[in-house]
Amino acid sequence: MSELILVLDAGTTSTRAMLFAPDGALHGTERAELTQHYPQPGWVEHDAQEIWERTFACACKMAESAGGASRIAGIGITNQRETVVAWDKSTGEPLSQAIVWQDRRTADLCAALRESGHEEAVRDKTGLLLDPYFSATKMRWLLDHEPTVAEAASAGRLAFGTIESWLVFKLTGAHISDAGNASRTLLLPLADRSWDEGLCELFGVPVATLPEVVDSAGRFGSTALFGAPIPVCGLAGDQQAATIGQGCLRFGDTKATYGTGAFVLANQGTTLPRSGHRLLGTVLYQLGGERCYALEGSVFVAGSFIQWLRDSLGLILSSAETEELARSVSDCGGVVVVPALAGMGAPHWRPEARGLIRGLSFATGKAQIVRAALEAMAHQTDDLAAAFAADGAPWRELRIDGGMAANNWMAQDIADVAGLAVVRPDFVETTALGVAMLAAVGAGMHTSLEVAAKAMIGSGRRFEPEMPAELRERRQAAWRAALQSV
Repeated sequence: MSELILVLDAGTTSTRAMLFAPDGALHGTERAELTQHYPQPGWVEHDAQEIWERTFACACKMAESAGGASRIAGIGITNQRETVVAWDKSTGEPLSQAIVWQDRRTADLCAALRESGHEEAVRDKTGLLLDPYFSATKMRWLLDHEPTVAEAASAGRLAFGTIESWLVFKLTGAHISDAGNASRTLLLPLADRSWDEGLCELFGVPVATLPEVVDSAGRFGSTALFGAPIPVCGLAGDQQAATIGQGCLRFGDTKATYGTGAFVLANQGTTLPRSGHRLLGTVLYQLGGERCYALEGSVFVAGSFIQWLRDSLGLILSSAETEELARSVSDCGGVVVVPALAGMGAPHWRPEARGLIRGLSFATGKAQIVRAALEAMAHQTDDLAAAFAADGAPWRELRIDGGMAANNWMAQDIADVAGLAVVRPDFVETTALGVAMLAAVGAGMHTSLEVAAKAMIGSGRRFEPEMPAELRERRQAAWRAALQSV
């Protein structure tokens, strides 16, 4: 009997396969690291073939753990967003390295388009800004600089897609993308069903290379690679999936995910999201052709800064040390960290910005630097809270998840600096849970996302603000001063 959901979670630093029951219980996890390639400053690449092979290997182990493919009712796929894969439709092989969402190589192209006066029209249609973060300029770069990609385009063999599109193609042969991921490309108007020819012409991306835009839940073909056929039933970018997995299904419900980057999404229902404060509009999910939207603030560097402190500076051996170090000192000794190692995202949008550690003295030790790095997460969140409020979408509370959210000190600091309640679920793998919910709906195990939420989402812990107003204001002033220096 088919009774489990297999989730494929292809993130930035690792890929996983996970098994979920209809009640949300996790029945197993298999994980593999992904290799990060940094060929030049500001460039970040992945090997798409490695992503597929390691994801498939993890999935095979989970299928075996489930007792065989016949026990799996459907597959849900969640992914790092905006990353672009180019592959040959006839051979199914990648034509170049994948360009990762963090990559900044197209900053000059984005600047040229802004200077030519295109940003307002692009933002009005897509809800997005002209920034290297998004997919369209990465596609253009590949066409201009990778001969194999250009040749495949000329021959009609080129397929472009984000990571979920790539994995679905390898599993089923279908070339599709769900509306949530498609809305991150700069090529899909928020109000339209499919790709916009004018936007494709502006960015120089042939419409024929793009996938079909589909719902977030349904039956999108099946795969027999694990034995018995299993349908692919749920698709969502990682931040959309986490929002669903947090149960943010009502207008105004807001979550923040602290992973490689930090991403805040507020449910906007069927209202087209518009921002006057450099936030983003995005499709949260699409079901039965109807869209639910979100307002989003994207911070490029969060957990990746902690990883940098570990791997490049050697200040810590593991991220788990950061909470103990933060608690070991009464304050950060005047140190302020601005973790702009890949530029700054919302609400600043400064791709040229670079990281800063300010206020060092002989009294500074690793505890002060690590604490200041964690404090930066609260300040980046507070900047976004102000922008959301200015756009008429103030947060009632903030639901947090992601690997960094396990840090109790950081969760309390976010509540203190932002001045609102922070809620962390007991099960923090909300990205995987969210796409499991979509797949459960697509497979017919639950009749709606609301029903799935009641069955699959558990309880959590609440952090209330405790910081004195005077200290909060001093922290905020020091942060604003540091921002002026990056």
